[in-house]
Amino acid sequence: MLQTKKWMLGLVAVATVLAALFALYTWAMLSWSYSSGERAGYVQKFSHKGWVCKTWEGELAMVNMPGTLSEKFFFTVRDEAVAQRINQSLGKRVSLTYEQHVGLPSTCLGDTEYFVTDIRVVE
Repeated sequence: MLQTKKWMLGLVAVATVLAALFALYTWAMLSWSYSSGERAGYVQKFSHKGWVCKTWEGELAMVNMPGTLSEKFFFTVRDEAVAQRINQSLGKRVSLTYEQHVGLPSTCLGDTEYFVTDIRVVE
């Protein structure tokens, strides 16, 4: 009986340490930015999606030269205020400020590794 209790306590201790390491790793990946920059174009798709963890996911069409095919930039927005500003600027040319976070352990934090932090309408 005593042996079983020691084994269970050891198992709980290992599980607690693993959970703490996972939380620390996730916090570090969200706090540390691999790269940052801006992309300009037209937001052509923007939706609030997810089963449990809902995030705003979007698609920016970047047109380099008139008459050429547009390149798509897929992005995630976690800040509700930024999401509302993007919704208000649909149909206008915008510049999105983003941070790239690589190595995130779950798509629950967003479908992409590019997190938009600000938006500016380009005239």
